[in-house]
Amino acid sequence: MNRAPRPDLLIAYLAAAAVAAHILEAAIPAPGPWFKIGLANMFTLVAFFHLGWSAAALVSLMRVMAGSLLLGTFLSPTFFLSLSGAIGAVLVMGLVPLLPFRVGPVGVSILASLTHMVCQVVVAWWLIIGHDGIFLALPWFLIGSWFTGLLNGLLAYLILTRLAAHQSMNLQW
Repeated sequence: MNRAPRPDLLIAYLAAAAVAAHILEAAIPAPGPWFKIGLANMFTLVAFFHLGWSAAALVSLMRVMAGSLLLGTFLSPTFFLSLSGAIGAVLVMGLVPLLPFRVGPVGVSILASLTHMVCQVVVAWWLIIGHDGIFLALPWFLIGSWFTGLLNGLLAYLILTRLAAHQSMNLQW
């Protein structure tokens, strides 16, 4: 008999996986400024679709806090960039159920990724850059975000499908 883990344990597992992905990704050289694949975000997506918005918010916040503490970036500009992106992404996830149509993991991931990038650019402008020239790079950042959102959404879909098969539940997207 397959038993689903308690929701609080699943949130802890997803947060731990997100922190691990966050730390692993910090060790990989980025192809450009503020550009990372954001693999930790797939665990937030899994929490959102499997447990709901509040679980996704918890996973995302725990990932940012624990990841920054472990990497030594807590309260640094990097922390605030990460936090702003996470807050924006989770807020947009909260708005998705209000749409008149259903959006699956890939669509939510792309929306969250684009929002994440916009929030980070605004905070970078406010905290670090200080001039409007950064907004000229925003379209390029958004193109990269679209692709990373697509990748993370597909990975989250695979995890959710595996969870659904394991727990014999019906996913309704």
